[in-house]
Amino acid sequence: MKIGVFDSGIGGLSVARAIEKELPEAEVLFMHDTPEHFPYATKDPDEIYGFVLPIFQDLVDKHCDAIVIACNTVSTTLARRLRGAFDVPMVALEPMVKPAAALTKSGVVAICATPTTLASERYAWLKATYGQACTFLEPDCADWSALIEHSQMNEQRIRREIEPALAAGADVIVLGCTHYHWIEQQIKTIVAGRAEVIQPETAVVAQLKRVLKLVP
Repeated sequence: MKIGVFDSGIGGLSVARAIEKELPEAEVLFMHDTPEHFPYATKDPDEIYGFVLPIFQDLVDKHCDAIVIACNTVSTTLARRLRGAFDVPMVALEPMVKPAAALTKSGVVAICATPTTLASERYAWLKATYGQACTFLEPDCADWSALIEHSQMNEQRIRREIEPALAAGADVIVLGCTHYHWIEQQIKTIVAGRAEVIQPETAVVAQLKRVLKLVP
């Protein structure tokens, strides 16, 4: 069994590792875009599609049984288009609006994601469908993925966005970019129990198992 995992940069490597841990018998192929195309955070979806198409074709040519789109920006803007272009099952990551709406007690949720993800029709649909009773805060994380990719993220930059969200009542913080998974523990330390921090790796692995018919 061969599973492809794609991200714009190194962020999705955490997803690939989670899959390897849960499915040790699988061969996991992790692929990301070239540095000159990174980051996707503010790029137009049509431009991004031109970047990712040959990478997905490569994963298909390598006979992957499924592809995980470990990039919220690509998932929320291009998942349907990619599924139409390739005859291979795909599992897409997207901001965990539904779980966050179920978890929050204050009714205030902070979504940490790229500008392109936040501007997507899919994200708007998620909020309208599952978050009608919630207030969604959208901290400015536009430069986070680039900072993380180049090991330049620091606590001060994280606090600049997280502390105002906490002060505004957010009790759930959603990590809507796989790059942010790499600073999850730092965010949890800053939050210090004032909010729950969630990201989708466990849910993605569970969905992948269903797609591959490894579970009922």
